[in-house]
Amino acid sequence: MFDFKDRVALITGASRGIGLQVAQDFVEGGAQVILAARSVARIEREVKALQRVGEASALVLDVTDGASIESAVKNVVEQFGKIDILVNNAGITNDGLLMRLKDEAWDQVLDTNLKGAFRMTREVVPHMMKKRYGRIVNIVSVVGLTGNPGQSNYVSSKAGLIGLTKAVAREIASRGITVNAVAPGFIETDMTADLGQRVRDQLLQNVPLKRIGEVTDVAPGIMFLASEEAGYITGHVLNINGGMYM
Repeated sequence: MFDFKDRVALITGASRGIGLQVAQDFVEGGAQVILAARSVARIEREVKALQRVGEASALVLDVTDGASIESAVKNVVEQFGKIDILVNNAGITNDGLLMRLKDEAWDQVLDTNLKGAFRMTREVVPHMMKKRYGRIVNIVSVVGLTGNPGQSNYVSSKAGLIGLTKAVAREIASRGITVNAVAPGFIETDMTADLGQRVRDQLLQNVPLKRIGEVTDVAPGIMFLASEEAGYITGHVLNINGGMYM
């Protein structure tokens, strides 16, 4: 367990899956944790459960809306005085083969997954710079490294987020802020819950460890990169994928 006492952690897309698991781990590590989602109703139950363990609060935030981000970050800084850790986890899919993919589906995925992380980072970084400390962890995907048919929009968003991670890491390293990424493989989440057994079996053929991952496999990597122990790591992409990409 990493020690996050006196740290303030903001997590987007925290209502379920990897985001919710990370929020739980941060709370258990002693951080003041803000779970961000588009609707408080979506995370109200989770926040109440986490408050029995430590300090957690809900935040209404839409990563596709610059005004929403500006207001949300301002509220967090006014309430807690700082933001030490940002986990850009919010993400969506809207799959389709290239020849059938509409501009709307492309724009929707890129606006949430890539531009949303850009907006969040741009808004939070000035506050980290004032403290000369920060940890930013972007949640990307194995397909951002390998490609995947039928997901050109999603793959592009995650590949772009890897590029954003490396560019920003170089820009702000001198201010004591690290920027890294975690690239999960196929993980048991709501996003993969609808996959049929045949598709799962096909996926497992490419996973040397022969199982689909759990959110508890991914969260420790995120926690490490957000910890004091990872202070000399920046611009790195940590693959957590059962060996499907090496």
